[in-house]
Amino acid sequence: RKIGSGCLRILVCVEACIYGLTSDVRGCSDMGQRYSTVLQGHTGSVLCLQYDDNIVVTGSVDFTIRVWDMHTGLMLNKLEHHIENVMQLQFNMDTLVTCSKDCTVVVWDMKAPTNIVLRSTLIGHSASVNAMEFDDKYIVSASGDKTIKVWRMSTCELVRTLQGHERGVACLHYRGQHVVSGSSDNTIRIWDIESGACLRVLEGHEELVRCIGFDDKRIVSGSYDSTIKVWDFQAALDPTTPASSLCLRTLEEHTGRVFRLQFDDFQIVSSSHDDTILIWDFLEANNSNASNANTDVDIAVATVL
Repeated sequence: RKIGSGCLRILVCVEACIYGLTSDVRGCSDMGQRYSTVLQGHTGSVLCLQYDDNIVVTGSVDFTIRVWDMHTGLMLNKLEHHIENVMQLQFNMDTLVTCSKDCTVVVWDMKAPTNIVLRSTLIGHSASVNAMEFDDKYIVSASGDKTIKVWRMSTCELVRTLQGHERGVACLHYRGQHVVSGSSDNTIRIWDIESGACLRVLEGHEELVRCIGFDDKRIVSGSYDSTIKVWDFQAALDPTTPASSLCLRTLEEHTGRVFRLQFDDFQIVSSSHDDTILIWDFLEANNSNASNANTDVDIAVATVL
């Protein structure tokens, strides 16, 4: 299957966020034209990015965050505050939040791409802050110190700490009332953000859970064990559901560590240390026979060299 122009920004994100092998950011517009734009300026590997119709924001091991014009490729801004690798970032219309190996989360007021000023530095983690997400109410951060911290967006004050993982937390997804996290203890935990309670522990991966996402129906997780697992989110919220029935399927096409994934109702896009990007057709499976089966999932592959 040909991967068309709609994959431009997906491939930019996967290449820059996952591999972090180069100090520039490249976009693929078509399988026949590999790069349409190269954003050059970082002096170290690019670890994370987000984009919208007008700008791309990137974070790097050179400790900086850079803002680029999506259309011209010109660098519009360079932010310097972190003193270690920038691990993850997220922005909306007026706020940018970044997290770093320096153990901090930084909140920026984003008045314009060329006018971004520091609002607050959130201090509380004792190890690298590996992942972070926010909405209008909370900032949620995950760290190698085994904890997840919930901060109030309006005041930047610490609200609560979620504890339970036995090793560092590598990834999280925050949505509505729930946080789902993955850890180097090989487990996934579902949390109630308001009470701080751990609602469920999902076991099945054999190595670190590196990336995760969920919607109203499913949790999708990627691991250093080279697999992607699809879990029944609603069933996991029911404490009477047997643990053995929660994993709907295991996708085993990757031959290397899975570093990042995104999904919607139709597809999963995943990236791996095996130098491939896989696009899986996300067909509904019958829970009674879908566990550990790939027969209802089609694959299209783009290779990143």
